Amino acid sequence: MDAATAAVDEVDPLALDRQLCFALAVASRLVIGTYKPILEPMGLTHPQYLVMLALWEHEPLALSEIAALVRLEPATLSPLVKRLEAAGLVTRERSPRDERQLALRLTDAGRRLRDQAERVPEQVVASLGVEVDDLVRLHAELSTLIQRISPGPGGQPAEGAPGRDERLATSD
Repeated sequence: MDAATAAVDEVDPLALDRQLCFALAVASRLVIGTYKPILEPMGLTHPQYLVMLALWEHEPLALSEIAALVRLEPATLSPLVKRLEAAGLVTRERSPRDERQLALRLTDAGRRLRDQAERVPEQVVASLGVEVDDLVRLHAELSTLIQRISPGPGGQPAEGAPGRDERLATSD
């Protein structure tokens, strides 16, 4: 590679390794992959783990509430919840807040699973081989990014978030 080609590669806005979307996608797959062998003995997939986390924190919850918390579409959650129900971890019953809605509640087995799940974060940190302080910092930065770019009501950027043309649209 000659010097001119190297100079173009250094500033190429379309270079794959400069794309934020690529770095986030690869990091996401690798981190979620780290959870798989940790969650398998518990009988959970990563998306099911997220639903269980939401329920352990906020039980009972309507499907729409879970969808908002874990940021998945209700249609995506329905089969996942059916599998959790078949596994005996959750039940569906009328919501105490709105009898027109069904709410998910943990079963005794679902509540007991929390004891085992309390070891998951520590196991993930050990598997990643990254300092806890670095992970805390990364989590804070990602949470800030999510808050800034998440749409508010009506698909508009959240209050205080930059407009669409002001958002990060290119590589980092």
